[in-house]
Amino acid sequence: MATKKLVEIAKTIRSKNAGVDKITFDIIFPDLASYHLVRESGAITRETMAKLLGISQNRITDFVAFDPACAIKFTILRERPSGSAGDPDIFGAQQYGPLLDLEVPV
Repeated sequence: MATKKLVEIAKTIRSKNAGVDKITFDIIFPDLASYHLVRESGAITRETMAKLLGISQNRITDFVAFDPACAIKFTILRERPSGSAGDPDIFGAQQYGPLLDLEVPV
């Protein structure tokens, strides 16, 4: 089966703080066709994101596919509060990296 990397399909892939205890991920597509391709492929689910990020599914607090915006968004609980001792990414802006190379069946 042929695949494409998510970075080749999505318009925007990002992560950012969602309060002091959470990080949110946004995957925004340029059009409905790209959005539906990825959403229906099963490549991005609560389960696949937990596995990709190496976290428990229990840390994913929200997971939404939002058709009007051609976007998929999910939020995870941080291991420690933003800016606390040992926090490796105070803004949560460097957590999306693993999503870039995610293989999506096309």
